[in-house]
Amino acid sequence: MNYFELFEIPVSFKVDKNILAQKYFALQKKYHPDFFTQETEYEQAEALEASSQINKAFKTLKNEDETLKYVLQLKGLIEDDEKYQLPPAFLMEMMELNEELSENSQQQVSQLEAAIYQPVKHIIENFSAATTTAELMLVKEYYYKKKYLQRILDRIGD
Repeated sequence: MNYFELFEIPVSFKVDKNILAQKYFALQKKYHPDFFTQETEYEQAEALEASSQINKAFKTLKNEDETLKYVLQLKGLIEDDEKYQLPPAFLMEMMELNEELSENSQQQVSQLEAAIYQPVKHIIENFSAATTTAELMLVKEYYYKKKYLQRILDRIGD
């Protein structure tokens, strides 16, 4: 069962946080291990496993970047620890940005992030079963570019 099925919500890049929270609390109320203290050892273990899965799913689906990655994994387009090749022009731009890190860099990174989002905005906000593999590949590239930009932001914050 995938995380969307667990929470009984449609597969989407944009998860409604209010509905997610409601579903999370309902599931925790049903499966939290504290409610199984008088049950058999097997039932306690099952509840613990269910609760753990619910927590992991909630953590993933409430984070937009993790949700992007998860949906792409469901579609078989991203593997754990994948070494994705970003376009050379993007890497050159990032190298220049890295060399010139300053107080102004955070604003530059935010502008770059907005610019790379534009080509995939429609795909992300209107994801459906009709979304093509080619469109999903654009989202995959966006995901890896955004991840790269986040590493630069992390360096600025250090």
